[in-house]
Amino acid sequence: TTSADDRQFLNMLLKLINAKKTMEIGVYTGYSLLAPALALPEDGTILAMDINRENYELGLPVIEKAGVAHKIEFKEGPALPVLDDMVADKKNHGSYDFIFVDADKDNYINYHKRLIDLVKVGGVIGYDNTFWK
Repeated sequence: TTSADDRQFLNMLLKLINAKKTMEIGVYTGYSLLAPALALPEDGTILAMDINRENYELGLPVIEKAGVAHKIEFKEGPALPVLDDMVADKKNHGSYDFIFVDADKDNYINYHKRLIDLVKVGGVIGYDNTFWK
């Protein structure tokens, strides 16, 4: 999970880069999605991926109450196969303003190899706990 201070920083960053299309890999209960969903414009979107829908659904009532559920597309399962499909479709290249990864640390390099094609020039890819051992 990401701390409240980290989330505030990321929200400020989203606004500074005028992000509209974002992705988050590893969302757990969805708490981490609420703040960026609120920071995005009304037509902004978040592609959210996690291996466990049950955890995500624990936080879904809060997301719905905040009125931002329409901005979030949730995909359950391992992210790498989804990313492989996205990279295979050239129309996805350079289409994301911001991508945040808070998932299995051992795969960070594998995520990065795919995400580098999906983020637009001038976009941002952020990783939680990058000094993890």
